Amino acid sequence: MELLSPAGDMERLKMSVLYGADAVYLAGTDFGMRSFAGNFSPEELPKAVAFAHSHGVSVHVTVNTMPRNDEVAQLPAYLEQLDAAGVDALIIADLGAFTLAGKYAPHCARHISTQQSIANYECASAWYDLGAKRVVLARELSLPEIIGIREKVPKDLEIETFGHGAMCVSYSGRCLLSNYMTGRDSNRGACAQPCRYQYALMEEKRPGEYFPVYEDEKGTYILNSRDMCTIDHLKELIDAGIDCIKIEGRAKSAYYAAIVTGAYRHVLDDLAAGREVDKVWRDEVDHVSHRVYSTGFYFGQPGQYTDNSRYIREWQICAIVESCDASGMALCSLRNKFSQGDALEAVGPDTRPFPFTVPQMKDPDGNILTEPRTPQMQFYMQLPRQVPACTILRKSVDLSAK
Repeated sequence: MELLSPAGDMERLKMSVLYGADAVYLAGTDFGMRSFAGNFSPEELPKAVAFAHSHGVSVHVTVNTMPRNDEVAQLPAYLEQLDAAGVDALIIADLGAFTLAGKYAPHCARHISTQQSIANYECASAWYDLGAKRVVLARELSLPEIIGIREKVPKDLEIETFGHGAMCVSYSGRCLLSNYMTGRDSNRGACAQPCRYQYALMEEKRPGEYFPVYEDEKGTYILNSRDMCTIDHLKELIDAGIDCIKIEGRAKSAYYAAIVTGAYRHVLDDLAAGREVDKVWRDEVDHVSHRVYSTGFYFGQPGQYTDNSRYIREWQICAIVESCDASGMALCSLRNKFSQGDALEAVGPDTRPFPFTVPQMKDPDGNILTEPRTPQMQFYMQLPRQVPACTILRKSVDLSAK
């Protein structure tokens, strides 16, 4: 099963690639559903594709907004640009964009976005007949429903489903709440997430008097959805005939992309080799910022989480290893403050997490550092053993917040 990871910008792309993704998905500067991710300029996109391809990783580009008349006129040139850059696949929601992609990006496979809400085998087969190579199924489907689709669609039609990340209170993410309340259109990549807000009731003749709205005795976050995590159920998803599992999160951090990709990569590799799954990788998905987990709709209704809309943030990235020699002497780049004597963990590509205590550090000129402070500054640190580049150094710290 292909592991598809997010790449909101070049740093996140590199992390997803180096931590084990089979493919990455990203957006150019137009027609993508994540306006606030870094995204890739026309100059950056070919470099991103080249880096991914040099590591045997495919690149899927989102072209999944519903373009208006003035925008659709710009699509042919944009599609030609993606085709020339060597993009492997386009993730498309609009039928017109799908047709134009077949003409102007002939070397790119066409995948149908979850925005199309494909929920039955007839719809999936219809897209196949039109030329789609893959369908990304609606997130609201159960595992038995997915199995039913797999049994009745052409064998060479690939099925992709979401496996990890944020869920949306609206059907397959098609929501007008953000647009109505804030003017930011979720269907054009600018969702303000008003489903996470805490709501109260106000009677029109009593302005300023707010009455709590209770879904039950637990709280008032009546629209708040849980995050999805299927790392404990990958064998069942493989057996269902799913060809690709997608990690949500192009707007999330490089740390998130690395840790979640690495965890799913190791579990998939253990399953493929017939090994017992190492439980440390299930623990890793709790080391990233997340809401309370569920298994999505695979095994029934996930339910809302009404206590609060807080993220659970119990770990923070401190530094990234740029290089490391055989003795463990590592050149690092600072991300968040820490000090000599702090208890850290290291986790990296093909590197199981291990703890260590921060030793004395030095800057590139040999000056002793006890607490690096400048973001992105480089410094040397002696680690207990050699680790690969892009290994993450992190510490336990509760940053949970609303």
